[in-house]
Amino acid sequence: MKKILFILTLFSFYTTLYAQDVRNQLNPVYYGVTSLAIAPDARAGGLGDVGAATDPDVNSQYWNPAKYPFCISRAGVSLNYTPWLRQLVDGIDLANITGYMRLGDYNALSASLRYFSLGEVIVPDADDMIIKPYEMAVDLAYSRMLSETFSAGVALRYIYSDLAFKADDETTPGSAFAADIALYHNGYLNLGGHESQMGWGLNISNIGSKISYDDGNTSEFIPTNMRFGLSLLVPFDEYNTLTIAADANKFLIPTRPTMEQYIDYMVKSEGGERADYEQDFSGYRTWLEGEGYYNVSPISGIFKSFHDAPNGFKEELQEIQWSVGLEYAYNNQFFIRGGYHYEHPNKGNRKYFTVGAGFKMNVFSIDASYVISTAQSNPLDQTLRFSLAFDMDGINDLLGKRRR
Repeated sequence: MKKILFILTLFSFYTTLYAQDVRNQLNPVYYGVTSLAIAPDARAGGLGDVGAATDPDVNSQYWNPAKYPFCISRAGVSLNYTPWLRQLVDGIDLANITGYMRLGDYNALSASLRYFSLGEVIVPDADDMIIKPYEMAVDLAYSRMLSETFSAGVALRYIYSDLAFKADDETTPGSAFAADIALYHNGYLNLGGHESQMGWGLNISNIGSKISYDDGNTSEFIPTNMRFGLSLLVPFDEYNTLTIAADANKFLIPTRPTMEQYIDYMVKSEGGERADYEQDFSGYRTWLEGEGYYNVSPISGIFKSFHDAPNGFKEELQEIQWSVGLEYAYNNQFFIRGGYHYEHPNKGNRKYFTVGAGFKMNVFSIDASYVISTAQSNPLDQTLRFSLAFDMDGINDLLGKRRR
């Protein structure tokens, strides 16, 4: 069953699908519950997965919950859907619902629920039993405006991951708790006679416990992440605006020592040829345990993640993912978006362009985005996201008009 569980985990962890050849330079950051790293909404998806400092919207919960006090509407709710990895297999998708409510002029509460389904998996060793592995997370956030231009927010999250074979006592569903800490600044400056909006945002997400699928005997880090972003919104006239935004993103997770390091260690300590150890995966895992990789606490791992890459500072820089996006808006109703996301080839090689469009009315808005991969055989290629959001102020106004 451990083999089946490993296959399921590997199958769902799309960021490491092309990083399993331990004989080359690929050395991604490994973590569990990888669905937490999937962007849920189509607006940010159309901007190259940018969202830490963009104009606040209903889906800010994932990107930066500190933005909610700056929302114009008093409340909103959004439904998001992503069919995932459709270039490889059907049945994998991410569903997300997010909502918020402003409390007075300075405070806001927000929450979200995400459900990641891995479809149906047939277990050949169990009379072709069909299992339905899935992951889910539910969170609640509070944010407050601390000044006219600055706000902060915190979020608490419960995570549940069921990749286990129910008939096997060796594996169990995993669960974890996490928290987010977020900051957001939104100010104005004059550019060419136009009052432009400039913002920056910081969100450190999924600070929490590890997750285990064997009653705590072994555990994996969850995707603790630091995202910093900048945005600039420039109005050309009363109807036309352009936003440019960029995010830098780094996982705050220790870098796993590579197989090459293990081989070097064994050759020096035990002798023999390098080829004698290239397929010794069980020995590699035992060596990792001896090196203390699996015993690092989540908090210690955050600090260790800044200086533990095998190739030093150069590799630490490789672990930063970069995203940039452009959004053109006409009359704040019609939107066209484009973006680009870059991840170093040694850290997963997710490189893709994105395009998107949106339409907004007083009551609702609808957005869609599309991924165009530039990396060969990237499973993210041709991924679609859809979002449908409702403005509760607009709905209340509509109902009030009907009553009158």
